[in-house]
Amino acid sequence: MTIPGLTTIGFIGAGHIGSSLARLAVDAGYRVVLSNSRGPETLADLVASLGDAASAATPEEAAKAGDLVVVTIPLKNYRDVPVAPLAGKIVIDTNNYYPQRDGSIAELDDESTTVSELLQAHLPESRVVKAFNHIGYNDLLTDGSPAGTPGRRALVVAGDDREARATVTALIDEFGFDVVELFSLPEGWRIQRDTPAYGIRRNADELRADLATAQRYRDM
Repeated sequence: MTIPGLTTIGFIGAGHIGSSLARLAVDAGYRVVLSNSRGPETLADLVASLGDAASAATPEEAAKAGDLVVVTIPLKNYRDVPVAPLAGKIVIDTNNYYPQRDGSIAELDDESTTVSELLQAHLPESRVVKAFNHIGYNDLLTDGSPAGTPGRRALVVAGDDREARATVTALIDEFGFDVVELFSLPEGWRIQRDTPAYGIRRNADELRADLATAQRYRDM
């Protein structure tokens, strides 16, 4: 744990991705506060497996407790994310758009916005960063390696706020991955579902090349 001012990470959503990230966070020395839509009592087994650094709460409580908060829920539920307690905070958005799960979302279908921009519009005073949306939950726990490892897997960070990107970049490095930055939140489309690097293991150079060749859905 080396990031100044970051001791507790809140989780809104504790499914496969959320629980894997929580385990990485605990292993890196952070406290985690987990929440889901079903209530803290449903997280007892997960909290027990993570140890004394983990606790369960409501989404509102997790949002308040986290110095940084991860939103990792089905996209269709993004409007349920509490707004006020996340004001001013860095919020990591791991979400993807799957119409078969989320239903049709017109502004995503016509590509007038992106997944993380929807969350940013819902959280106007937060600093939303897109990350962890293009890696499988099992890979989060198995593919990390120390900095400088040849071929180290790289992940994308996309966001408008430079300080927020830097914080998330440092966290991802602690978790065992290199980072390729996209310097605005709208550019996060380059790593959305069905783009070249989505779900594929890539080192930093390979990931940059894939991002450069990504196409909008309408151009495919």
